[in-house]
Amino acid sequence: MREKFELDLNTLHTKLIEIGSLTEVALGKSIRALEKQDIDLAIEVLEQDVNVDQLEEEINDFAILLIAKQQPVAIDLRRIIVSIKIAADIERMADNAVNIAKSAIRIGNEPLIKPLEQITKMHKLASEMLSLSLKAYHEEDVALARKIAEIDDEVDDLYGEAIKELLQIIPENLEYMNQIIQLSLVARFIERTADHATNIAENVLYLVKGRHYALND
Repeated sequence: MREKFELDLNTLHTKLIEIGSLTEVALGKSIRALEKQDIDLAIEVLEQDVNVDQLEEEINDFAILLIAKQQPVAIDLRRIIVSIKIAADIERMADNAVNIAKSAIRIGNEPLIKPLEQITKMHKLASEMLSLSLKAYHEEDVALARKIAEIDDEVDDLYGEAIKELLQIIPENLEYMNQIIQLSLVARFIERTADHATNIAENVLYLVKGRHYALND
């Protein structure tokens, strides 16, 4: 019975890594769609989001079935609960990738009014945070989980800079108001993506230590 339970836990773990990988790809495509103003690529992100949604449902259903059948306690129960929470955060990251793609579509082929320097840096850091959070989960690495929160501070600083710059250019670029709004939203979507990665890090700490820690405070 224990051997079967371990196999089921490994299946759950594998599904979680898979949804994380799909989301990493979606985030990468969405920012490339924005940078290259590639509408077809943006639409691809929208169309493929269903795969992430379906996988999250699979994870939730599988986890609930495990709890019902095995009635796990202590660390095993934490593993299952954490898997549900992490899947939810990853799915919301994928939603942010969809939102970035939608903003790219709304901007269309209109010339970009400013370099996407902060947004690109934010995205690189947020993507790194997702990758590290999955690694922290896979290896149950507390030190790595704490490092993710430090990177989140960098993302927050870049977000502040990006919004400040966009606000400053409004008076002389009123005809580009739609683009300014969309770029502001993109910055926000990336900032929220980083927050979800931090949530995953917090759940890794809960998994390992059995206590809740707020890394964003």
